[in-house]
Amino acid sequence: MAAMLFLQTLLYRLLLWLALPLIPLRLLVRGFKEHGYWHNIPERFGSIAAQVDRPVWIHAVSVGEVRASAPLVERFLAQGKVVLITCMTPAGRGTAEQLFGGRISVHYLPYDYAWAVRHFLRRVQPERGIIMETELWPNLVREAKRAGVPLYLVNARLSEKSAAGYRKFSALTHSVLQDFTAVAAQTEADAGRLRDLGASNVTVTSNLKFDIGPPADQLQLGRRFRELIGNRPVWLAASTRDGEEKLILQAFQKAAPQNALLALVPRHPQRFEEVVTLARNLGLEVQRRSENAPVKDSTRVWMGDSLGEMFAYYAAADCALIGGSLLSYGGQNLIEACAVGCPVLVGPHTENFKQVAEEAVAQGAALRVADAAEWVSKAAALSDDARQRMGEAGKRFAAAHKGAAERVFRLIAP
Repeated sequence: MAAMLFLQTLLYRLLLWLALPLIPLRLLVRGFKEHGYWHNIPERFGSIAAQVDRPVWIHAVSVGEVRASAPLVERFLAQGKVVLITCMTPAGRGTAEQLFGGRISVHYLPYDYAWAVRHFLRRVQPERGIIMETELWPNLVREAKRAGVPLYLVNARLSEKSAAGYRKFSALTHSVLQDFTAVAAQTEADAGRLRDLGASNVTVTSNLKFDIGPPADQLQLGRRFRELIGNRPVWLAASTRDGEEKLILQAFQKAAPQNALLALVPRHPQRFEEVVTLARNLGLEVQRRSENAPVKDSTRVWMGDSLGEMFAYYAAADCALIGGSLLSYGGQNLIEACAVGCPVLVGPHTENFKQVAEEAVAQGAALRVADAAEWVSKAAALSDDARQRMGEAGKRFAAAHKGAAERVFRLIAP
């Protein structure tokens, strides 16, 4: 085991050094689509300008993880703690700044070079570290342990496919997981896979996203959306991924009722313009949410080109197709839609939310579709009574799973 760990660690470090010259090129290329990659680059190498006073440090890689961390952030702020959030994407950073304003400090996490991580930890000196979901960075975990920073893996999920990948580096993975003070897993299946890989102090706490209720201002905004749209069916396609919009738009154009409006909200804001062009090239009339204007009867696609308003879109919709599930992306979060009472449709690929999706379908809150064509047919077939039943089932489903935030908080802040 020791020899295998040495070899795998050596290989990991070699790969990191080989990748180092490519990092500036990667940031440059990604920045053409999302300019945020060109900003705050020194932070990605451990150089944090601001002095933070012994914060609770939470790492949330992107938008979904930042939103999931919100119940924990609010609890720490209520205790008078200083909170630092690190992200890897500009979208995640922007979401953190939007959600919490100036109440917390937001930076990028350095790449997993030991020298960069050490510089970050010396500058920040966190009292504890919380890694959201499953971000296993060997140097980060090792250097945190050396610095005496208790580290927790929270809201952890691990699909069988991901577990199989980690098994290829079993010694290194085992060493990393052993260095966490505790692990809070979403489900028993996730906990079992993490234990098999080497995690020792594992507790099942459920999914933190169940504890994120729809804010009142978002529900009010949803009512405003309906005023702009008028009395017509609204089919939402939420958090769609690259390649899915074309399938959705083609199926909608071919078979959806003429009075139906497709509210289309891509997962990544840098793709808004691309998707608008795609819809117009198919001959569909498009309006943008950012215009904040009444939706014309001739408009077929209402482009959700805004950030931080997903609850409002769900509140305004008659049903919602959850993106990332038509193609093999593993699916996006369907809990928010259920919490609002919006009937949910999911495609065949929901590995990232496997248990949640299966339970939502079993409890009548969601319907499974095989492809975009079946989405159109099932959405069109939903009666008012069926939508009401699904919406109520979704609310019950979301409410029954609340409590993860308190369980996690007791684990990481006894």
